[in-house]
Amino acid sequence: MQAWRSRTVPEIPATGERRPIRAYDSKAQEVVEVGPADGTARMYVCGITPYDATHLGHANTYVAFDLLNRAWRDSGLLVNYVQNVTDVDDPLIERADRDGVDWRDLAQEQIALFREDMEALNVLAPASYIGAVEAISMIVELIARHQREGLVYAVEDPTDPEHPDLYFEQASDPTFLSLSHLSPAEARPVFAERGGDPDRPGKRDPLDALVWRLERPGEPAWDSPFGRGRPGWHVECTAIALDRLGPAFDVQAGGSDLVFPHHEMSAVEAQVTTDEVFARAYLHSGMVGLDGEKMSKSRGNLVFVSALRRQGVDPMAIRLALLAHHYRSDWMYSDADLAAAQDRLAGWREAVRLDSGLNADGVVAEVRAALADDLDAPRALAAVDAWADASLDVDSDDAEAPALVARAVDALLGVVL
Repeated sequence: MQAWRSRTVPEIPATGERRPIRAYDSKAQEVVEVGPADGTARMYVCGITPYDATHLGHANTYVAFDLLNRAWRDSGLLVNYVQNVTDVDDPLIERADRDGVDWRDLAQEQIALFREDMEALNVLAPASYIGAVEAISMIVELIARHQREGLVYAVEDPTDPEHPDLYFEQASDPTFLSLSHLSPAEARPVFAERGGDPDRPGKRDPLDALVWRLERPGEPAWDSPFGRGRPGWHVECTAIALDRLGPAFDVQAGGSDLVFPHHEMSAVEAQVTTDEVFARAYLHSGMVGLDGEKMSKSRGNLVFVSALRRQGVDPMAIRLALLAHHYRSDWMYSDADLAAAQDRLAGWREAVRLDSGLNADGVVAEVRAALADDLDAPRALAAVDAWADASLDVDSDDAEAPALVARAVDALLGVVL
């Protein structure tokens, strides 16, 4: 699947030595160093289910981990960044049925819109952008391996007892629930709320996850050794990540609502087969709300990036509105966020268009330090604010400073001035 186009990242003076990047690991529950000492950093960020894209909650996640991508690159690392698209799943099929359209057409329409939004927001494109549909063969191969190793079992469908659904036995990995830090009793209602089926008869454990769903009338299906059907959600990301990144990659990332069940179950479905950790660290962005509730498709309280763009809002202002909040924080969006971001963008642009400005070395160093410290974008923005205000208020004679700040803000924060 084709990703979007990335803008060229401007060059800025190197620091001379690699600055380690530290971020909060949800599993360790502390800030840890993420990424290798040298070579290539490997990151997997879970993508959209393309039935209603791209709201500010989506954008918040992808802009957040774009900062990590940029910080790694600035520190001298190469980055192998992989993102999936869940282009066959219950919510997509249900929305297509509701709207009377083909599920494939709906997926392609929303994927195209997502690409446009990511490009407009200056999010660096992944090296591999892969849909579940094009990954069916690798998913089937992984499930077949699980089956050979006795890790999956059949749960009969009364309508077709010869071709039952397959479930992964979570208890096969003793580390299950070590990422989410939930007890089984706490996990069960969360599983039900987020697409699981803990009450299905025939399962060995309520928390066991579907890996292959038998074909139902009117639903998409593919041939497999287990009968015609389609994959479950979690095994999709497991298979893609292992294929493109291998085990023990550096960072698994996504919204905090993916900690359980998605990231938990994706991890165990890999670890029991590879005997290695799925990811070395798990990073999660906070939830964006509106009108006192989490912004979500089920509630319908969404602010879409494309709608803001159609209203003439500069995408860089949208990006700044997101960056004004620490990536791990939950926050409520309001029009005031966007207004403040537009004012900030105007001030920065005015400052970098001056003939000269305050020396830029300090602000570039501070932005780098802020990103290395748990991707602290608000601190980075404050540093640029201080430089811009000083350059506008005092006589400065560094003719190179405005251009350097403009390049640094683009390279490190992804904001084009």
